[in-house]
Amino acid sequence: MMNEKETISLVTSYVGKLLRNRFGKGPEAVNVFLCERCIVFHLRNFMGPVEKFLLTQEEEKAFRYTRELLMESLLPELKVFLQENADLNVSEFYYDWGVHNASGAIVGMFGSALDSQEDYPGKEDVHEKVVNVTAAIQKIPEHIDSWWVTPKMLAVFRQGITVLLEKEMVELGYTEVLKATKRRLEKRMLEQDANAGAILNKKLTDLYADWDFDRDRSVVIYIFQE
Repeated sequence: MMNEKETISLVTSYVGKLLRNRFGKGPEAVNVFLCERCIVFHLRNFMGPVEKFLLTQEEEKAFRYTRELLMESLLPELKVFLQENADLNVSEFYYDWGVHNASGAIVGMFGSALDSQEDYPGKEDVHEKVVNVTAAIQKIPEHIDSWWVTPKMLAVFRQGITVLLEKEMVELGYTEVLKATKRRLEKRMLEQDANAGAILNKKLTDLYADWDFDRDRSVVIYIFQE
């Protein structure tokens, strides 16, 4: 049985090759972080020439749509690989892109760990700020929890946040429009109004957010300077 270091090395190599095969260009670096509740892939300098062109033409919608299609086909393969080769049973994936710095994050949640709790200094204050932002945009979460993946990476998990209008938009096939709107608004408010860095006395460097509308769940990843 592999130890954690061997597992991370194996998974890092596989993900780099998988992304390169699907996107035509892999990330400059893939950093993999593993804890009891999730696995996080942090991608750096991950953007091909065509994608850069789309963004220079202010076509972020086309950029995200293209990546969405590729990720939908890629994630089932990643899930099988993690289960068969690393004994990691991922129940659901979340992902987001940092367009401003060509970064990205893919988060695989382990279903058995969704209900576990972990305390840390400042947790209640972080939750209060995130709940306030969530309530202003959608509604108060039915459940919220957060945990440190690493000393510089904080994951926030929310469940029961989707309002009726959003559910109707998903039913009508406007999932991507909804996600794009929520990302723009919610990430801005999470940075400005739910400033976890100020609470935790850390400097925020990256913020990623994604939603699973079928499960009515969301994951936010805060990354801070060391």
